[in-house]
Amino acid sequence: MFGNLSDRLSQSFRSLRSRGVLTESDVDHAISDIRRALIDADVALPVVRQFTTQVREKAYGAARSKALNPGQQVVSIVHEELVEILGGATRELTFAQSGPTVFMLAGLQGAGKTTLAGKLGKWLREEGKTVLLVASDLQRPNAVQQLQVVGERAGVKVWAPEPGNGVGNPVEVARSGVEFARQSGINVVIVDTAGPSRCRPGDDGPGDRDPRRCQPPRDHVRPRRHGRSGRRLHVDGVP
Repeated sequence: MFGNLSDRLSQSFRSLRSRGVLTESDVDHAISDIRRALIDADVALPVVRQFTTQVREKAYGAARSKALNPGQQVVSIVHEELVEILGGATRELTFAQSGPTVFMLAGLQGAGKTTLAGKLGKWLREEGKTVLLVASDLQRPNAVQQLQVVGERAGVKVWAPEPGNGVGNPVEVARSGVEFARQSGINVVIVDTAGPSRCRPGDDGPGDRDPRRCQPPRDHVRPRRHGRSGRRLHVDGVP
């Protein structure tokens, strides 16, 4: 998702950089391209509106300034606003003082949750944590087998008591995985879950079923307390 968004933004930036003089019409055209790219990446419409409004106001100023390279100024403005909208600063993960820390990956089917599980598991293992991947996606064909392959490549254990492909209870798999991790002294549990595959209605009205909206959502990480055993971090959607 981020790769596609990066490609779309790069196309708009190339057009801006090639112009010696920038007009407000040029800014509007670039903002329109950026808006479509963000919507296609399934960024929430209120976030898109806020982002494009802030970029447009600052970019108009750059266009009026008649600076030596106004196109590059607009690119810098977009970069700064993207950094701000993505959080503005690096955030460290908080781990449970006792018991395993649980990461539950959630998002639309095809968002890349299983791949993220492996990448996150590998990174945490390299950081000195012991990691268990839990195969709770029991709906997508061969999801359990894919997680097993991903876990093997990442060098981490995989909890997969059910074959998947529509067989098994994902809640029970997650619970048993966390319990196994607790008994085994494993630091981190990453739960891979199934995601809805249907297109959601668009933001422009109840009849809007634009297929471009059938894209994975942008990632969000929300900490939530998990009883006395520690902290669960929900990752809503994955790049």
